Amino acid sequence: MGKKEIKTNAMRILDRQKISYTYETYECSEFTDGIQVADMLGYEHDRVYKTLVTVGKSGGYYVFVIPIEEEIDFKKAAKAVGEKSVSMLPLKELTAVTGYVRGGCTSVGMKKQYPTVLHEAAEKLDYIYVSGGRVGMQLKLSPEDLKRAAKAEYADVIM
Repeated sequence: MGKKEIKTNAMRILDRQKISYTYETYECSEFTDGIQVADMLGYEHDRVYKTLVTVGKSGGYYVFVIPIEEEIDFKKAAKAVGEKSVSMLPLKELTAVTGYVRGGCTSVGMKKQYPTVLHEAAEKLDYIYVSGGRVGMQLKLSPEDLKRAAKAEYADVIM
């Protein structure tokens, strides 16, 4: 018997939608940021995206997928989702809200479908890397496929 393939919720959703992706796993005993992961795996930084979860003034949750070297612009982000303001979701609430842990959070397959924005720079790329839904896993897929799977929109949401 071969080693059983690890499937995350995100991967099962991509499979169900017949979306093509590849994944890579790596050893990771504690949280590492996207830049460290990109360097470890030899990925170009502009192709690696991080997933940020925010809460709006209204109490709604919003997901932003942005390049790892960039900072979210909260004013632009709020405008993109029609909120007065948004702020980062407190880390202690991340798993309860999304079903994912820090460093393994991805925009596909959260507990609920939250409004999701993919930074517009991704639109120009043929593929990007995002978390695979657990620490130590990266997915490679086209931004258009991620946008479809996460029911996302493109917008400029970085500084």
